[in-house]
Amino acid sequence: MTRKKKTRSLADKVTIKTGRRKDYKKWRHDNPDQVTSSRRFVAKKQQQRKLQAVRKLARQQSGQHIAIHPDKDTDNPPGDRS
Repeated sequence: MTRKKKTRSLADKVTIKTGRRKDYKKWRHDNPDQVTSSRRFVAKKQQQRKLQAVRKLARQQSGQHIAIHPDKDTDNPPGDRS
């Protein structure tokens, strides 16, 4: 007797009339409120986004500072032309 392979795929867990993947895709499209991501996936993505934000901030802080308009006077307001 063979055992069923473990899977994380929702397509294999949903039982609809035909059980075909194409029909599952149609059902998923028709019922977006019943389809949710797993808590594991959501937690993983949240962690990835946090790490990405930390890395981006570190890159910005470690990069060299460049003066965009070094020849302009800093004491004159932008609208004042004297």
